[in-house]
Amino acid sequence: MKLQRIAILGGTGFIGSHLVPKLAAAGCRVTVLSRNREKHRALFVLPSVRVVSVNMYERAALAREFAGHDAALNLVGILNETGGTKFSRAHVDLTATAIAACREAGIARLLQMSSINAGSDASKYLKTRGEAETLVKNSGLDWTIFRPTIVFGAGDGLVSRFHRLLKLSPVLPLARPEAKIAPVYVGDVCGAIVQCLAERQSLGRIYELYGPDTYTLLQIVRMIRDAAHLRRAVLPLPDALGWLQACAAELIPGKPFSRDNFNSLKLDAVGTRDGLAELRIAPRRFATLLPDLLSPDPRERRMNQARASQRDIGRHAYEDVN
Repeated sequence: MKLQRIAILGGTGFIGSHLVPKLAAAGCRVTVLSRNREKHRALFVLPSVRVVSVNMYERAALAREFAGHDAALNLVGILNETGGTKFSRAHVDLTATAIAACREAGIARLLQMSSINAGSDASKYLKTRGEAETLVKNSGLDWTIFRPTIVFGAGDGLVSRFHRLLKLSPVLPLARPEAKIAPVYVGDVCGAIVQCLAERQSLGRIYELYGPDTYTLLQIVRMIRDAAHLRRAVLPLPDALGWLQACAAELIPGKPFSRDNFNSLKLDAVGTRDGLAELRIAPRRFATLLPDLLSPDPRERRMNQARASQRDIGRHAYEDVN
């Protein structure tokens, strides 16, 4: 299989912002489909990358943009419902539309981003992720599904989020402190996607992507605090108070935490089958990369991120691309 023309839904999000430059560097021609291309002008400078404004829920419009591509990649996902954006619409309806657009455009290859524990009834997020997976598996397309645990890296929702929260107050109350997480580095997730685009063995496969080390959420937050040299108390909450915290946080603009997030954390974000090992990718360690992510010097942080990106390109072999 050759890496050629890839259409990406959700290519302007956290994972997409790391993935698109890697695909461009590997010689792919990438079309990033967005609701408003003008908000993502930074992508315009990348060679062989085109950013297009499109209503991703309109099958006909999506099929027109898919035409001429060799594969479609759906990275769209939301962690919380806001306004008219519901889990069922973002995860299930959009996946159904993408599948129909693939068929109409003649694309046989579909890669789908999902989540560890997808299909569980523990939360709406996990339930709708599972429903989307079922659509993909029954689509008749050549599919591959990725189930990452919580992903960390520059601009993430883990290190960056808790770093901001820790700076706000001398005490950080923490819900579900004993939830277990094996955080996976965004560069390794991107490496898995690029490799699966190039390998026929990935067809019809689900890859659980998780890091080599398992921590409790409390341990992770304390590691972030210590690496950032902050003098803060992290207060573990019992579930009753954690639930009240989730209810209150839903009223804050941006909804930093929710009852659905609380419910998702009832399940440990730890995989059972090592997809990175199956893809011959040696995972990066959370503790090793954390200091770089929290570097107080923006220039040093950018340099560290650039070096990490170059290491990723070298670490993840692109096979059969010529």
